[in-house]
Amino acid sequence: MVAVVVTVANPAPRLAAGALLALVLIGCGGKPQVAELPPPEVAVAPVVERDVVDFFTTTGRTQAVESVEIRARVAGYLVKIAFKDGDEVQPGDVLFEIDPRPYDAALLQAEGELARWQAQRRKAEADLARNQRLLPTGAASQKELESAIAAKGTADAEITSARGRLEQAKLNVEFAHVTAPVRGRVSKANITIGNLVEASTLLTTVVSSEPMWMYFDVDERTVLQYRARHAAAHPGAAQAPNARDLAVPVEIGLAHEEGYSVRGTLDFVDNQVDTATGTMLARAVFDNADRRLSPGLFVRVRMPIGDPTRSLLVSERAVGTDQGTKYVLVVNDQNVVEYRPVKLGPLSEDLRVIREGLKPGERVITAGIQRARPGITVKPQETPPSGAAATATGKP
Repeated sequence: MVAVVVTVANPAPRLAAGALLALVLIGCGGKPQVAELPPPEVAVAPVVERDVVDFFTTTGRTQAVESVEIRARVAGYLVKIAFKDGDEVQPGDVLFEIDPRPYDAALLQAEGELARWQAQRRKAEADLARNQRLLPTGAASQKELESAIAAKGTADAEITSARGRLEQAKLNVEFAHVTAPVRGRVSKANITIGNLVEASTLLTTVVSSEPMWMYFDVDERTVLQYRARHAAAHPGAAQAPNARDLAVPVEIGLAHEEGYSVRGTLDFVDNQVDTATGTMLARAVFDNADRRLSPGLFVRVRMPIGDPTRSLLVSERAVGTDQGTKYVLVVNDQNVVEYRPVKLGPLSEDLRVIREGLKPGERVITAGIQRARPGITVKPQETPPSGAAATATGKP
């Protein structure tokens, strides 16, 4: 220690010297008193344990089960459109009418031609019968008999041809009235009244509304995973001959909603993997009785993989990222923070499945993570395990 001697002549300097002496003494070995901070408050929630179904999620497109291009089958002038654009139609409903008068006339002509040849056959049959009766008496020659036989054969052949032309004429009259082949919703008319329609001209389209298909792709890893889980859950069971027999539920969500509100079943899985994409084409079917689905919609798809399994779950807010490693902060029985690397599973409602790294009953920090460090003591505030509840009760 260094000795300091201060000589003063009046009280004011003495006070200053006392202060200086105190500073020197502090510098020579005094320690300042630092107040300890209270442990930080954090929101914690227990690890949830429950049965969870793993889901495969992807996107898909809806498609009509029946989609028909309505084309003209005869030529003529369009004289009637019997529907309004967008109408629901039933099989057999008349959609268009092409001027039928030329085809009606052709039908009458075909009927007359058939009648003429039927009369010719009756005459040929009568001649044949007379010649067969007179030939033994010598009143008719063999040549006349052969001519009668040939005339009857010609009449039979012409009748067959006339019947064919009559059927074609009837079809043309029928085709002049264009009808809906399936139940569904009709599009707009592509041709207006008064225009000349050629055979095969596209007039409109009709697509069915009930049921509705939805196509999506499944990666081969998921396909193999599903097969393995199905085999483990049903040991000794024979492979189902068709995906339809498995009755796997499929849920879809529309673009304007958050969840998966439309439910159907798996209907078809292709017989091979597409080597270009490594996926298999799959199809689900939905009854669509409420007409919520239209062909061509982009939808989100969710399909369960296997049976429910017992899993541990935490709030999504409890999961942090450290240089690519996912982790959670656990508060032990002494309220000390522990760092736990974890392996994540899928989301289940508002909770995240934890594959590895946690045990049942442990508490994880869901709010106030930025104030917590591994090894420090914290003041936990118990909250429900949902992310929404942690947000409401925990401090940010």
